[in-house]
Amino acid sequence: MAQPLRIGLIGAGWVTLYHLRGWRALADDAVVVAIADPSHDACERRAEEFGIGARYRSASEMLAAGGFDAVDIAAPRAVHAELVRLAADHGLPILCQKPLAPTLGEAQRLVADVSGRVRLMVHENWRFRAYYRQAAQWLAQGRIGAVKAASLSLVTSGTVPNAEGRLTALERQPMLRGEQRMLVAEVLIHHLDTLRMLLGPMSVRAAVLSRTCPELAGEDGAVVHLETAAGAGVSVFASFAAHGAQPEQVDRLTILGDRGAIRLDGATLRLSGRDDEQVEFDQAEVYQGAYTATLAHFARCLREGAAFESSPEDNLETLRLVEDCYRLSGWESAGASKAEGQVA
Repeated sequence: MAQPLRIGLIGAGWVTLYHLRGWRALADDAVVVAIADPSHDACERRAEEFGIGARYRSASEMLAAGGFDAVDIAAPRAVHAELVRLAADHGLPILCQKPLAPTLGEAQRLVADVSGRVRLMVHENWRFRAYYRQAAQWLAQGRIGAVKAASLSLVTSGTVPNAEGRLTALERQPMLRGEQRMLVAEVLIHHLDTLRMLLGPMSVRAAVLSRTCPELAGEDGAVVHLETAAGAGVSVFASFAAHGAQPEQVDRLTILGDRGAIRLDGATLRLSGRDDEQVEFDQAEVYQGAYTATLAHFARCLREGAAFESSPEDNLETLRLVEDCYRLSGWESAGASKAEGQVA
């Protein structure tokens, strides 16, 4: 039996909890043997909780020390490109949290720099959520026929002060506060990628972005219209500033075909048509399970030499959609200067 892959983890922040739980579930196939983060306390906390022996204050220190077979980058997106290049210089396979870089141009330059040098996979876990994999299977089986239209919504009150005056989305992920590109680049990037996985290539036809919460640098509302290669219309409606909505992020998806429909409402997935079907999922299990499935895919592809589903080239297609949302909305050309209301 092959020895488990030895993983070096770069990052010890919020998201690494789910990475480390995932790696722990895959202990027969891979084990995290080293961790690096500039925050001594965060690094020690994660290392103690998950029994990681080698701990470093920087990625360069960890990579210089070696002793592992692949790198998992779960640091802030602003340093993704720098860290990917650093790991590539050491010739190690890399799993990098989405996005590869903050902008499409930076990501394109990065892919050109490392292409052919090392194996690189983008950690885009939303498409690995169990209900989306089930929906993809139904689509592949032709259960609803040709897709005619689709819509996906994400509506929360995360940037609306609750009864205690707290902004729950910013408490959960404080880094969102200062991101000039917030909702589309940090959150809806998942949904755009998942829609691509489900429906194939698409393009952005129109986008309107808005900001309601004055404590944000970026947008917390988005209305986006896309079109598939086959001409089906796809809408994305999202807001973190919806009064009266629950603070949790819950996806609602509708895909209409000429012979049926698929609907996701939170953790309930329904197939309507010739053969009705309904599947209930556990939301907490789906959330962690998506991380675990992404990591398992990375490890399996490394062992088998198989292609990564979320390759750098594939991720560039998602980043093109993200970039087009900002370009077509005029969000950044207007300086994102309006504290309230829409930017045309």
